[in-house]
Amino acid sequence: MNNTWNKIIYKIGSSFYDNFFNTGTFLKTRKRIFQEVPFHSKQKILYVGVGTGADLDLIDYVEYDITAIDYSPDMLAKAKSKFKHSSIKFLEMDAQKMSFEDESFDYIVASLILSVVPDESKCLGEMIRVLKKDGRILIFDKFAPKNQKITLTKKLLRPFISILGTDIGRSFEELFNQNEQKLKIIKDDPVMLSGMYRYIEVIKVN
Repeated sequence: MNNTWNKIIYKIGSSFYDNFFNTGTFLKTRKRIFQEVPFHSKQKILYVGVGTGADLDLIDYVEYDITAIDYSPDMLAKAKSKFKHSSIKFLEMDAQKMSFEDESFDYIVASLILSVVPDESKCLGEMIRVLKKDGRILIFDKFAPKNQKITLTKKLLRPFISILGTDIGRSFEELFNQNEQKLKIIKDDPVMLSGMYRYIEVIKVN
């Protein structure tokens, strides 16, 4: 995967993305996760890889100071059109190289982003950088099973699925171990498809 290819993929996918990720099991799961998040009106919230803005519908976005970024101008245009009368700040930006200052946000929502960026380590590193101390990153994504090797079937499918702009074999544990001095896991729940999709909350401790 690379950014140029992802732009092409999400240009195509922007027209039907909501029909898949904003319905059925995906919508039920995301509602259960994000409607319980205790945001406060004085906090600054960043949505990384906001896509078409599907997750913004799940909160009372009028009450919050929200910035939302995406690398795909087509996905971002969909989100902007949905929330054109809101105060949400939409920015076209690479999640692997954000232009925000250090420690700018209280909360970061990372929904289905770590499995699609070309370099998930850079992406998480940037999220940690722009997060305030004691701030939280809320992650909803698919990862390889904990402390297990991916199955032979997934190994064989992985390069073909990556052509579609996503990776089914990334390990959250490897990502966390690279940053364990900076983060603490406060929640890690299997939420969909027998635990393939997880909801993880981490807090920045250093």
